[in-house]
Amino acid sequence: MTTFLLKTEPDNYSYDDLVRDKRTHWDGVRNPTALMHMRTAKKGDEAFIYHTGKERRIAGLARVVSDVYEDPDNPGLTGKGDLKGPLFDIEPIAPATKILTLADIKADDRFQDFDLVRLSRLSAMPVPPKLDKLLRKMAGL
Repeated sequence: MTTFLLKTEPDNYSYDDLVRDKRTHWDGVRNPTALMHMRTAKKGDEAFIYHTGKERRIAGLARVVSDVYEDPDNPGLTGKGDLKGPLFDIEPIAPATKILTLADIKADDRFQDFDLVRLSRLSAMPVPPKLDKLLRKMAGL
């Protein structure tokens, strides 16, 4: 199982919105590297939902509940035969019970090579297993 970190602007779609909706598809990603990561998602994977903007914190944990499928708003294949616009569905697992901000993560040397710290514009990324365990503990998940 892979754990991802998915970024969202909470004014646009928050973890509370996911709890209310019970399920949604993850879309709106345009960065080629983030799309590459999204294409690897599988049903059963999990994802930290990270609020950007003023919050800059892990808000909760979600489960990927579908395999990747084509975004009807961005159909077709890349030159390599991959979906141009990959989507997958997620559902909430649990909200974070401790506040874990980007500043907290950046202050911890164990995260220095983590894409959240290194590639601040990346909106979807895998979380290395050792960091996954740390983030869960630090966010109360």
